[in-house]
Amino acid sequence: MSTTAVLAVLCVSPVAHADEITLVAPGGIQAAVQQLIPGFERATGHTVKATFGSGLGTKRQVAAGEPFDVPIVQPPYPEVVSSGHVVADSATPLAAVAVGVAVRTGQRKPDISTPDAVKKLLLSVKSFSYPDPSGGAAAGVSFTNTLTQLGIADEVRPKIHLARGGAAAMEALAKGEVEIGLTFVSEILTEPGVEAVGPLPASISTPTSLVAFVSSHAKNAAAARALVKYLSSPDAAPIYKKVGMQPAAAVATGRPSPVK
Repeated sequence: MSTTAVLAVLCVSPVAHADEITLVAPGGIQAAVQQLIPGFERATGHTVKATFGSGLGTKRQVAAGEPFDVPIVQPPYPEVVSSGHVVADSATPLAAVAVGVAVRTGQRKPDISTPDAVKKLLLSVKSFSYPDPSGGAAAGVSFTNTLTQLGIADEVRPKIHLARGGAAAMEALAKGEVEIGLTFVSEILTEPGVEAVGPLPASISTPTSLVAFVSSHAKNAAAARALVKYLSSPDAAPIYKKVGMQPAAAVATGRPSPVK
């Protein structure tokens, strides 16, 4: 069934009662969501107001009860479910995204195919940027763990340029302030002046999953569910792939079944 057909079932009379649906999500899924929203709006008559932030910051917003109809968060999210601000059984995996390495456009792409190759690269460059984990950036938290796992966190500390998010890390790279940059692949592919080398090996960097919920305070629960259904539909998969993400259907997440 096509995305349009799915929405026709979910929204029998899409323009009879159009609503604004508010969505909050981490920056790692921003590029995909922004490309998917127009199709949903055309098919349903609803509009979507999306807000993006850090992974940890998004979970804090949802747990605090800020009024969003569709929150997208990264596991683990016990504080989100226990807050009562989301419908627990509406949890719907959307996609997963890996931390990747970027170089300036036209620069030689280094080998990052194995943990040893990544370690060698990080020890050989004079500087690199990635999102500041202290601000809750999921890519930054993930890559900090990678440095610890590689056993070089202390050794490379003088080379690190922490940035306020993935876009800022890529901007520093594009300007030549650092030799390489690291953030979610989905953020690399949307920034000018840089090219993705590829994702880090999964053995040292587990991809981050993104899961959508329907808020328990949604102004129009049916519309919110329709948006979640659209974002998790098979026809959304090409968009996730286009921005360097893995659609949930291709990832064994072990998470709850999608919204029905």
